[in-house]
Parts: sequence; C-alpha cells; structure tokens
Amino acid sequence: MGRHAPVRPSRQHHRHTTRHMTHPHTPSAFTDPAAVARYAEGPRRNVPGYDGLLRMSRILLAERVPAHGRVLVVGAGGGLELEDMALAHPGWRFDGVDPSQPMLDLAAQRLQSAGVSGDRVALYHGYVQTAPAGPFDGATCLLTLHFVPREERVPTLVEIRRRLKPGAPLVVAHLSVADGAGPGGDGGAGERDLWLSRYAAFQVASGVALEHAARARDKVAAELAVLTPEEDEAVLREAGFGDVRMFYMGFAFRGWVARVGS
Repeated sequence: MGRHAPVRPSRQHHRHTTRHMTHPHTPSAFTDPAAVARYAEGPRRNVPGYDGLLRMSRILLAERVPAHGRVLVVGAGGGLELEDMALAHPGWRFDGVDPSQPMLDLAAQRLQSAGVSGDRVALYHGYVQTAPAGPFDGATCLLTLHFVPREERVPTLVEIRRRLKPGAPLVVAHLSVADGAGPGGDGGAGERDLWLSRYAAFQVASGVALEHAARARDKVAAELAVLTPEEDEAVLREAGFGDVRMFYMGFAFRGWVARVGS
C-alpha cells in the first residue's frame, strides 16, 4: 500500500480467490503457516460482534451496489468477508487484493469449500495499487487500515476511491480509539489505554489466554497506526469521500460507510 512498490499482479482464477494485503507493518500472523491455518478463529475472538459487522457491511453495500455489481475487497486474505458477501449476493463479482499469499490461498480454499464459483472472484497478491482499475460499484476494507502507517492512510484511500464509480460506497472497519485523559481527568490511565485494555479483556472473555491477550494489546499500542475516530473520519474526507457515517463500534473497533462524491 501507499508508497511501497506494488507487487506484480498474480490473478488467480482457481475456484476462488484470496485475502489480506501483506504490508511491511502487517503482523507475521498473516505469513506464519500455523497462524494462517488458525486465522478463522481470530476475528470472532478479537472483534466484538464480528458476524454482525459482516452482515452490516454487506447491507450497507447493497444499498447502492446493483444485483450484478462488482465489489473491490481490500485486505481480502482469509476470505471471511468474501464468503459472506458471495453467499448473500450470488450476482456480485469480486476482486480481492492482499499482500499475504498464504492468506490469499486460505481465502481461495474457503471460497471453494463454500461452493463459490471461481469465475466470480479474482484474487491479486499485492497492495491496493495492484488491484484492477475498475470501476467498481463498491468496496470494503475491513480490519486492515490499522496496519497502514499514518502517512500512508490518505494515499491508500485515494487509490481505493480512484477505482470506484461516482456515488459508490466504501465500508471500512478497524481499530480506532480516542486519546486523552482517562474518565474524570484524574490523571490515571489515558482513554487509549482504557480502550485497549477492554480490547484485551474481550479476548480473554472469548477464550484467549491472558498472557496472549496482554501481548496483543501491547503490540497494538506500540506498533500499529491506531488513529482517533475524528482522525479516521478526516482522512476519509481528505481522500475524497463524503457522507461519512459511523455505523459500528465494538470496544476499540469502529466502522464507517462513506461514498465517492459525484
């Protein structure tokens, strides 16, 4: 993504195609074979209301994507959102891009197992610049943008916008937490620390070992480009999207729908 040179497109037309863009800042979990094999467990343990997030995302897309529309999926590795949309909307076609080839392979396997025809989905190994020019009727970028460095957010979103038709929707969801003093301004843990602690607590309540959840929280705090909700909305507008509306909040995660200006 962003300023990094895109990988040459590798269009895979097996009976399904692949997910998650592997960015230099993307965790090794998206390249480690054992971690990739366990990927499907992760979102539901880490993201409050994950299945509802998928359903809401496709409902928002369907408000504007026609019955035989074409959808761009940025960060398509793993294939969870591709499978969800493909089964719910049998007339839609998809182009997915992801920097992790193992995650794309996993997506292809998932789609094949779900019975999704290979001629409906094309997967590309690389960043958003690797994706076809479109124009697309809509796009998603779920649980991906927090891996993109702050200075690359706007250029990345511009690349998505350039591939969309006027008025087309973009649905994004990722880590996004407030900054500032803690509740009551008492000098205790800041708001960001509070929400990241709740993020870890949700993982523990979902069956993740305490030490693993604590390590994940610390890595998020130290390594990921987690913006505030206000900053996230600002970068969407700066990239040329309008009608920016928050539709989802799950502890440290937020989701927005926006549209390309006419």
